[in-house]
Amino acid sequence: MPFSIVRSDIARLGVDAVVNAANEGLIAGGGVCGAIFSAAGYEQLQEACRRIAPCPTGGAMVTRGFDLPARWIIHAVGPRWIDGHHGEEGLLRRTYRSALDQAARLRVTSVAFPLISAGIYGYPPAAALNVACEEIEHFLSDRAGTAAGDMHVVLAIYDRRAFAASLDCYDEVALCIQDAQGEESFFACDSAVCAQAAEKSCDLGFGPGFDLDLHALAAPAASSRRQARACAPRTIDEIEIAELLNKLDASFSQTVLSLIDARGLTDVEVYKRANLSRQLFSKIRRDQGYKPTKATAVALAIALELSLDECNDLLERAGFSLSTSSKFDVIVRYFIERECYDIYKLNAMLFAFDQPLLGSM
Repeated sequence: MPFSIVRSDIARLGVDAVVNAANEGLIAGGGVCGAIFSAAGYEQLQEACRRIAPCPTGGAMVTRGFDLPARWIIHAVGPRWIDGHHGEEGLLRRTYRSALDQAARLRVTSVAFPLISAGIYGYPPAAALNVACEEIEHFLSDRAGTAAGDMHVVLAIYDRRAFAASLDCYDEVALCIQDAQGEESFFACDSAVCAQAAEKSCDLGFGPGFDLDLHALAAPAASSRRQARACAPRTIDEIEIAELLNKLDASFSQTVLSLIDARGLTDVEVYKRANLSRQLFSKIRRDQGYKPTKATAVALAIALELSLDECNDLLERAGFSLSTSSKFDVIVRYFIERECYDIYKLNAMLFAFDQPLLGSM
């Protein structure tokens, strides 16, 4: 299963295991740690932690989930931020690896993480997010084809606004969206504007007896349309339907598979880069007539590192396109135009703007 980001209280998620942003003593704290202790049952969880404590920074230990929906709690101890020159990044990466290794050892199918060390430990949120995404991606890619590689990893974010503010390029993407929406407003044709123009026809020099019908000017007269139809060739009578079908373009799935071969990639590389499950990709390979969702189609375009024109060509084969009329499309276009094909970072930006994420969820 893929990686996803959700806005939720991690203690309420229905996953197999949740990761607690713990301290070395494994005692109840504030923030995520306090919420997990409270939901799991303070006394019973504290007693279980007392038996296995302490846990070194960069390490992870496991207890039962007790009253949580999750069966297991993985207590992971991240580093405190000093100035970035005291090995903080290496320790944070080790923390994620330790927690993911514990999840693999438990053979869970789903695990939820908070943004470790980004709270009271003071790790800069943008840097913490980069580490989280990179380590999760490496873990799933390195174990592709195994049960651990199919694990669904969730990043649980409680405050979307604070998360958005931490993202690199967030302000620039927001400006692109604002500009695109401005263009849509400028070029939108309002029927009220047409009516006002018709009322002012005499001001255009046609005289008071002239009735200007802008809507009639915009469409051919009915008699002209009938004449055009009469003169049109009877294509269905002249060409066999079978011949028309033979001239159809390659389907979406056929095009995807051809692009994979042309780029010298493997199926595993592509569905991991696209944040798709192995099961979904198998459907695409088996069914030439497969109809993807737009999110799946865009995810594959990102995985294949297509240009904007190539992306739109692929999307058209599934009945979609990228426009400037939606936040989702503008964000995707922003990343493609800058040749940024990291689907984890793209999904983080989509999440920040409350848009659907790419991949199979």
